[in-house]
Amino acid sequence: MRPRKPDRNGGAGDAGKADRPSRSAYDKALGLLARREHSRRELRQKLERGGFARDESTDTVEKLEGQGYQDDSRFAESLLRSRVGQGYGPARIRAELRSQGIADREVRELLENADVDWQELAADQLRRRYGAGTSDLSERARRAQFLLRRGFAAATVRVLTHADAEDPDDD
Repeated sequence: MRPRKPDRNGGAGDAGKADRPSRSAYDKALGLLARREHSRRELRQKLERGGFARDESTDTVEKLEGQGYQDDSRFAESLLRSRVGQGYGPARIRAELRSQGIADREVRELLENADVDWQELAADQLRRRYGAGTSDLSERARRAQFLLRRGFAAATVRVLTHADAEDPDDD
């Protein structure tokens, strides 16, 4: 068996970890929030997965919220901007926000007030993925499925892909 290499502190790897005081739930949560915004639910879940008790996790998240470090509205706006930048539609964004514990009313208001032309965003995604339009029915169906998976409304998809157009060979 090979001996362990000494770590930077002169110890033998993990052995020094027992000597160090463990981080508090507050410190861990603050470190997570320093990297990016988190929802209340997500932050609490990460703390619990990290070994902290449910009560301690809940108290920590409430404290951080009271201090202004954690804010679900700010998180929701950040996620919306990020997902729009990645080319996702309102249905996909709505589902993700709900999964993060954001209230339906807040999600609805956020999407209604978003300064986004969803049809133009969907058209841009089509151009980036497939290039020019096509008259092939199966290709239009594939493009429609692509947009639907990205969370765009069926009406928007229909307009952009002409999925409900009749086949020109049917005459």
